[in-house]
Amino acid sequence: MTKKQGPEANVSKDEQVGFHKGALSTLAKEREEMVKIVQVVEQLMQMHIKALKDLGIDLEAQAKEAIKKTGAQPKKGNKGQLDELI
Repeated sequence: MTKKQGPEANVSKDEQVGFHKGALSTLAKEREEMVKIVQVVEQLMQMHIKALKDLGIDLEAQAKEAIKKTGAQPKKGNKGQLDELI
């Protein structure tokens, strides 16, 4: 095994393990917060889609029509189609 050079050479293994565990803990919490943000955005988008539907504008029907006209392959789920229309 070769000797490490650079900043990690003077840091003990326990310190490195602690650093990486702390980083993973922080990143896991950040990911949880990001999921919450995505859920809120999704709820808001669904609210606006429903409001448009109540006003007589059906984005899903428009997306299907646009696919027929262009002959494009539909993406998985309706979200991609709706995003393209907006």
